[in-house]
Amino acid sequence: MKQYRFNINRIVAFAVMALFVSSCGIMKKYEQPEFTENELYRGADSTQVDSTTIADLSWKEIFTDPTLQSLIDEALRENYDLKTAVSNINSAAANLSGATGALFPSVTLNGSATSTQMAENRTISAATGFNSEQYQLYGSASWELPIWGKLRNDRKSAVADFLASEAYERVVRTQLIATIATNYYSLLALDKQLRITEETAENRRQYVQTVESLKEAGNLTGADIMQSVANRFNAEVSIPDLKQQIRELENAMSTLLGRQPGPIERSEIDGQEIGVDLKTGVPYQLLANRPDVSQAELQLRSAFYQVKVAQAYFYPSITITGAAGYTTTDIANFITPTAFFSNLAAGLAQPLFNKNQNRARLKANQAAQEQALFNYKSTLLSAGEEVSNAMFSYEMAEEKMAIREQQLEALNNAVEFNEELLQFGDASYVDVLTSQTNLLSAQITSVNDKLQQMQAIIELYRALGGGWK
Repeated sequence: MKQYRFNINRIVAFAVMALFVSSCGIMKKYEQPEFTENELYRGADSTQVDSTTIADLSWKEIFTDPTLQSLIDEALRENYDLKTAVSNINSAAANLSGATGALFPSVTLNGSATSTQMAENRTISAATGFNSEQYQLYGSASWELPIWGKLRNDRKSAVADFLASEAYERVVRTQLIATIATNYYSLLALDKQLRITEETAENRRQYVQTVESLKEAGNLTGADIMQSVANRFNAEVSIPDLKQQIRELENAMSTLLGRQPGPIERSEIDGQEIGVDLKTGVPYQLLANRPDVSQAELQLRSAFYQVKVAQAYFYPSITITGAAGYTTTDIANFITPTAFFSNLAAGLAQPLFNKNQNRARLKANQAAQEQALFNYKSTLLSAGEEVSNAMFSYEMAEEKMAIREQQLEALNNAVEFNEELLQFGDASYVDVLTSQTNLLSAQITSVNDKLQQMQAIIELYRALGGGWK
């Protein structure tokens, strides 16, 4: 009994010593890469202190059209890419649970009953007999001591992977909201362009009759009639293209909504406004708001801890095992003090030669960490690029809309004047044709200007990390 207690004391002392050594092992704290705030996006001011940003607003505050809100709600419920992202979270959670469980001992309950019958022609002692029985019921446990940080770092890596999967779900969510909104306003723009084109084609059909009357009066020629007919067809020929674009965009939106291809309910672009103050906040907020930046940083963190896990494989592992229970050859005397047994052991394994697997694992994990760092920096640069482009696109759309309004007024006047002068023979039909063509082109383009403005706001909102809160 004293020898048994002495062995236990030695095992415990050995375990305590190992735990002490592990406290000053190969652990190194993860540090987030540094960056310069005013380099995140063009035009950023490092002295800016106003942290107000549209990214903190709910998407329902940005997109106030009830029909659009309904479509976004449907997409968030039914979109398959988003459902896949949620499944990835569940998978990462399972991996995290497994990594956490590795820190604790594994316990197994074992039971067996064995009956052996010897061959009658076998030479055996009379005391043994021809038959033997063995009954066992015991529990066994095994625990790898968490030294060198291998198990803890593996769990930290799993935590980072789990958080990265949540960040990816937010990436899909923000992109989905932005895509639905962009496609919705694009549909409204195409609807208006189709209406403008159809109205223009109808006006030109009616104007053909005016030209025919002027020819009968001797003011125009047959060539002018053919030009007026061609001008009418010039408007009509673009109508099928616009209808095809509308159909394809409706089908694309149906896919995003998890529907079969079909029509999309919508309102009109006239009167649509995204009435928010376009504040970007401070550049540093991109790290907190942008889910893809967060995902990339968490992936870098996971890769960092995997390098530490690979380093730990070069050091010895210590495992404590034990078992306790009952074993007997007589079922009647199963649960008795004489049938009880127990054992406790500690083992140390130091890798000496393993076909270079540990070195290869370390090099592979170091390369993965370097790739994760490059991806993180690239994601930051892309985030800054997207914010800068969206801000400038909005500014340019504002400028174009102001100029376009003056252009439309001038072209409307030019069409009216030329048509009036034509009736009195003071202008050629080429002047009328040119002014009508320019007016239609400007009307179509003015819708695109409005669309560019709204899409720039949507992109800025997404680029700043809005939509998932």
